[in-house]
Amino acid sequence: MRTSRTFSGLLRAGLAGLVAAAGLFTAGTLPAHAADTPLRDLAAAQGKVIGTAVTGSKLTGTYGDLAGSQFSSLTPGNAMKWGTVEPTQGTFNWTEADQIVAFAQAHNQQVRGHTLVWHSQNPSWLTNGTWTSAQLSSLLQNHISTEVGRYKGEIAAWDVVNEPFNEDGTYRSTLWYNGLGSGYIANALTWAHAADPAAKLYINDYNVEGVNAKSDALYNLVKSLKAAGVPIDGVGLQAHLILGQVPSTLQQNIQRFADLGVDVAITELDVRMALPADSTKLAQQKADFKSVVAACVAVSRCVNVTVWGFSDSDSWVDSTFPGYGAATPYDANYAPKPAYYGISEALGGTTTTPPTGACTAAYSVSNQWTTGFTGQVTISCSGAALSSWKVSWTYGAGQQITQAWNATCTQSGADVSCANASYNGTVADGSSVTFGFNASWSGSNPVPSVTLG
Repeated sequence: MRTSRTFSGLLRAGLAGLVAAAGLFTAGTLPAHAADTPLRDLAAAQGKVIGTAVTGSKLTGTYGDLAGSQFSSLTPGNAMKWGTVEPTQGTFNWTEADQIVAFAQAHNQQVRGHTLVWHSQNPSWLTNGTWTSAQLSSLLQNHISTEVGRYKGEIAAWDVVNEPFNEDGTYRSTLWYNGLGSGYIANALTWAHAADPAAKLYINDYNVEGVNAKSDALYNLVKSLKAAGVPIDGVGLQAHLILGQVPSTLQQNIQRFADLGVDVAITELDVRMALPADSTKLAQQKADFKSVVAACVAVSRCVNVTVWGFSDSDSWVDSTFPGYGAATPYDANYAPKPAYYGISEALGGTTTTPPTGACTAAYSVSNQWTTGFTGQVTISCSGAALSSWKVSWTYGAGQQITQAWNATCTQSGADVSCANASYNGTVADGSSVTFGFNASWSGSNPVPSVTLG
């Protein structure tokens, strides 16, 4: 067992080195108008951690650059859930989880493990099995010991138990509660602590952001666990919120949990809105993100704010809540939305969202190889609209456009000019248009400043 752990650690170290080396070739591909000071630096100045949920396969190009540069903590969106890591009993798949851990190590980030005990996304062999209480307890202990033990010393915090309560504060009827009673929670925490005594252990739930029946039940559970000496270090408030509905008691609720002697984390923050997005909704979303982060900043034991995916292209909301979306700080083309600047301002940043009535252009590189790269430019409007557009920039290292789509591009020396095609000149308020291109490069590929004319 020790030999296996040593090999897996070397493997992840090797992956971290590869990720770090890849970073040398993808640096500088961030949208041109992102805040001057990364969110992770602003958070560190406040003694906080700012995180995002990620998908391992996407940690390249602009997505990888933003995940690595803006955030100080990563949560695997699905890679550490039981159905992913043990789809067949006794057969484990750590590929994506290892990839995310390696990326985090290469970018000096924490990892938040998610999640060990949940009623959802469990493998069919587990949910369809017929187990005695003793068998079920043994399965759960083995799963926790195996997963936490594998990443011992590499995970800052675990969401050990996820969503144990109903809305009225009663225990949710699950495989675990029905088979083991409420004591499964204390047992899970105890087993996780034994597997990695240094990791912070959390109970995580949704609709517990304000003071209500559900958060009261969570409060009373944590209080009783503390009194019984069970290892419980923190409470996770998921914060899947609806536009304009940040609970007025959020800071009060954070503070009362902190007063129990545990840390608090906002673990899955997003703010969904009825589509389509417009400048008014985006302004309210900015205010909502800002108020949530500010509430955490105001309480010393609120240690982490994690957004559940940072780009609208990577959000669970659209498929889960039909008619709703645009729930994250970046749009689908990785351009920062007003919500991004709300987070920045709550963390003490001085950047502001582009002025009302503005359209902006953001240049990014989505793929790069030895002799060439694929880039894109996104034109976004908030409080304004365009009937046609033209974007220009100057290359500083000899890059040459070889092909373009969704725009007509010309290059004279280092100067590039791209105009809309016949079908995409209109950019409505709250919407965006993207065009792409292939280009050659040699030696370096710095991101140019773009001008929208």
